[in-house]
Amino acid sequence: MTDTHTETTDAEQAEMFGTGTFFQRGNYAPVADELTEFDLTVEGSIPPELDGWYLRNGPNPRKPAGHWFSGDGMIHGIRVENGRAAWYRNRWVRTDSFENDFPLYNADGTRNLRSAVSNTHVVNHAGKTLALVESSLPYEVTNDLETVGAYDFGGQLVDSMTAHPKICPTTGEMHFFGYGNLFEPYVTYHRVDADGTLTVNRPVDVKALTMMHDFALTAEHVIFMDLPIVFNAEAAGAGDMPFRWDDGYGARLGVMRRDDPFGPIRWFDIDPCYVFHVANSYDVGNSIVLQAVRYPELWRGNAGFDQDAMMWTWTIDLAKGTVSEQQLDDRAVEFPRIDDRLAGLAARYSVSVGKDRLVRHDLTTGSAIEHPFGTAASPGVPGEAVFVPGSGPADEANGYYLGYVYDAARDGSDLVILDASDFAGAPVATIKLPHRVPFGFHGNWIGA
Repeated sequence: MTDTHTETTDAEQAEMFGTGTFFQRGNYAPVADELTEFDLTVEGSIPPELDGWYLRNGPNPRKPAGHWFSGDGMIHGIRVENGRAAWYRNRWVRTDSFENDFPLYNADGTRNLRSAVSNTHVVNHAGKTLALVESSLPYEVTNDLETVGAYDFGGQLVDSMTAHPKICPTTGEMHFFGYGNLFEPYVTYHRVDADGTLTVNRPVDVKALTMMHDFALTAEHVIFMDLPIVFNAEAAGAGDMPFRWDDGYGARLGVMRRDDPFGPIRWFDIDPCYVFHVANSYDVGNSIVLQAVRYPELWRGNAGFDQDAMMWTWTIDLAKGTVSEQQLDDRAVEFPRIDDRLAGLAARYSVSVGKDRLVRHDLTTGSAIEHPFGTAASPGVPGEAVFVPGSGPADEANGYYLGYVYDAARDGSDLVILDASDFAGAPVATIKLPHRVPFGFHGNWIGA
């Protein structure tokens, strides 16, 4: 059974959004309808231990957007229970600026943190499910995808919130930062305890408004990435992403002890690069290992994606004050994810999105195996894959990878479930969706 709003044709979509840029064509183009469909068709068998919601966020603009990153947020969700796909829903995140648009920056240069597209991630912590975009406050949503409203931790947060918070599997604390001020402090670090109370706010000393998209967490440290994509007034004035590569800015990693959150941050210079997404980080004796997807440079003349990113490892020797850098693999990948139960610890596997396939790296050896989709003539295109633990022993091979896959041959999408113990093998289940899911960013499994 399907509940749907009025549908638009491909021709109407093209007239609305044009076809001039990559994010207005094919599966980057938005869908116009919010659907609800029950009892979805399943090929294979959904593992009976899977009981929860898979939610994924991404841009789905209602009007032409200047850049893919600036489209209205839409969450696509599936409820899985008792071996069946109970429902699929997709809903825009209805922020305070959704119906009545108002600017992010006020006339005096301060920010209106409720102006948001909330299109980048969706996370669950302390009983709250939050839709995130790094320029604004989070917005609370229900697991049925209805928007509750802006969430500021009981009035304690007067800053934006990164789309990549880190939840410590040991303490239950959520660590994050905010950036975007046109004046100092450009970056501020925040910490929320396991009950959802904001306990730490401290400035991070960077010299300009740098685009700090992600960061890293270990059992003992927080690592900030101060990299050379910085605010550019000319780009902002042209209506594009307001950041560009800056050869003179430099690149460095900042290390702060978790047990001393107001103490000094030690900075370590590294070769210039950019990182959107960290796979993981952990402590080894007096060193920190940071594993992430690295671009050699990005956004030098425009905000396009003309460079490939690859998996790299940085090892910070805290005793010697040095950093070593090593490319782990030469495959072009993005959106790395690990078993979140090992966040900040030494995880073995990271699964990333490659061209028409998922790539699972063995982070200890650098080797990798792949899971391609579709056929050579008509490959499927996966999005980010999320690890869901199976029943039984807590092991990275005991569980499942879930993610949306686009099938260009039929212009449709599926939710595909892979067995972590047989990553290259056939999916254990493929859930057929009532319409395509446009390419997006990040999501999570929320267990019931």
